[in-house]
Amino acid sequence: MSYEDNYDQTARWDAESVREAEQRTQHRSTRSSAERQKLKKKGQRRRFTLWLAFVLITSAILAGVGWLLANDMCSFNKAPVETTIEITRDDNLNTIATKLHDEGLIKYKWFFKAFGRLRHAESRIGIGTYAVDSDMDYDALINRMSNKNASLTANTVKISIPEGYNVRQIIALMDKYGVNTAEKLNDAAMNSDFNYSFIDNNKKGDLTRLEGYLFPDTYEFFVDEDPTHALSRLLDNFNTKMSDELMQKVEASGYSLNQILTIASLIEKETDGTDRENIASVIYNRLNNIGETYHKLQIDASLIYGLGDNYTGTLTSSDLNYNTPYNLSMYEGLPPTPIANPGLASIQAALEPAQTNYYFYALGKDGVHHFFKTYAEHSSFVSSSQYAG
Repeated sequence: MSYEDNYDQTARWDAESVREAEQRTQHRSTRSSAERQKLKKKGQRRRFTLWLAFVLITSAILAGVGWLLANDMCSFNKAPVETTIEITRDDNLNTIATKLHDEGLIKYKWFFKAFGRLRHAESRIGIGTYAVDSDMDYDALINRMSNKNASLTANTVKISIPEGYNVRQIIALMDKYGVNTAEKLNDAAMNSDFNYSFIDNNKKGDLTRLEGYLFPDTYEFFVDEDPTHALSRLLDNFNTKMSDELMQKVEASGYSLNQILTIASLIEKETDGTDRENIASVIYNRLNNIGETYHKLQIDASLIYGLGDNYTGTLTSSDLNYNTPYNLSMYEGLPPTPIANPGLASIQAALEPAQTNYYFYALGKDGVHHFFKTYAEHSSFVSSSQYAG
């Protein structure tokens, strides 16, 4: 073999070796690429499975939480609860949610607060005492506690003072609705100078000097109003209501204005709403005639007033023997002051009583007073099944 032939053979062998090497390299590269693709797809499937599991688990959790929240918001499947909620000037959405939660009306305070903010609850919920129950959803609770006359965010409050409230009760009501504090209102009632002829400024320090003159009506006060000015609103109203015609009747009655208001306050505390003139006649008959009652009015409402904080809700034998000028079974005549603030109807009844021979009355099970001329008639009724007890 010549040198040239040997060279050509060697060159061919080298070329074949290079091609084989290239083919092996290409094969390895192709296999490696396929393996990478396979691994990549496997990783993608794993990530998708994890993502799907996360989504499903999260959705299940959210669905469960959403169902719990919806149950609470819509008042589904709640144990029966009936209660009252008192809202004061010091309350806000947070404390209201706590009160509702503590009473078993809601489960999730934070969710109620979030709902309340969306529904502008703080501008709707007002001061007061509200009957609520577990059948009420969030919106129903907010609606039940709404009070446009005394909302938590208002600068003024509208208060209806009931007929028959005494000074202490009126001051407590004004304190509750944020007119001012009971302490400042009491101080003003006892010690302020009031420029009215019917108020005795020489009796400073005595709360009863305003009793009978704080006219029961609906008033709009500023929040944190000056206490003397706030009380003067009621006195102004009394002064207006006591027209010249009424004052002429007072003068013709033979009684002072304070005595007429005292009689009117007794009527106000005793009446069932339909019998003011008859009750007035009993009072005048006992005052003016010895009869069987010896000028003693024997009205328990006056004794209760005299007991003050010592009254526990039921008159005991000890209470009946309590020595106070307001004990009208012990003392003759009228109590020393009115025992409440009467409305116009009771004042008119005190000035124009019915003309009767009644000296006694008792409440029947039918919800009305029954009137009697003699003690025997009265005792017979009290011993009967008709007596309310």
